[in-house]
Amino acid sequence: MSALNQTVALGPLVLSIGQILLILALVVALIAGGLAARRSGVSVSDSLFSLVLVGLVGARVLFVFHYWESFESLWGVVDIRDGGFDPVGGVVAGLAYLAWRFWRSPQQRRALVTAVVAGGIVWGVTAGPLLVIDQQSRSVPDVAVSTLEGEHTDLPALIEETGKPVVVNLWATWCPACQQEKPVFEQAQEREDGVKFVFVNQGEDAGQVQGYLEEHAPSLDNILMDPHQRWSDATGTRGLPATFFYDEQGQLVDSHTGQVSSASLESGLERLR
Repeated sequence: MSALNQTVALGPLVLSIGQILLILALVVALIAGGLAARRSGVSVSDSLFSLVLVGLVGARVLFVFHYWESFESLWGVVDIRDGGFDPVGGVVAGLAYLAWRFWRSPQQRRALVTAVVAGGIVWGVTAGPLLVIDQQSRSVPDVAVSTLEGEHTDLPALIEETGKPVVVNLWATWCPACQQEKPVFEQAQEREDGVKFVFVNQGEDAGQVQGYLEEHAPSLDNILMDPHQRWSDATGTRGLPATFFYDEQGQLVDSHTGQVSSASLESGLERLR
């Protein structure tokens, strides 16, 4: 998994490293902006929270615009649990909001610039090294798995054998989000001839998985077993489901933590293409 998308479990809450670093950058920005604003006798906390909100809305709007055909309902558009955000939209919307605040509130300019620069430095210093690590360790993990029939295999061999990009989904029968996203994968598996979809169960036995599939996902193919959850360990995954997109050379192109929607799956497939 991408280093920024590796997850950390905080009780029932599972956050990616990237999300934690963004929260850290926001906290630093609030502190730096608050100190700078105190000297000027103004407050910028509301403006900073509004900046974050505007950026998130802009990122979501551009993502929805890009993958509009993949959304089947209005609820899908507003359901941000699929993680569908376009950073370009967020940056453009955020810069537009900053320009508006600079024009409307000249007294906030110094504090806002201080906050944004401080948050940007924290993000760059913390996320930058992880991006370098991403470029150095993006190969598919060489972890032994088995089929439902008990035959042993591994993903590097499977990729070499098929010569196709591979989408790997980590899941378990007890996971509600895993069940909810299975129809999306079933449809994609039928539609995408140039991509192989593989579903690696984490920590369960073949009999339990077979019964679950017969009831909930009878048309799903390429089910593999990982009873000791070595794939989760190798990728730093602390929550399910998790999805990985590997090209035909076995190099990680994208990853997604949490339930995928048709749009977020299409986003990952687009990167493979």
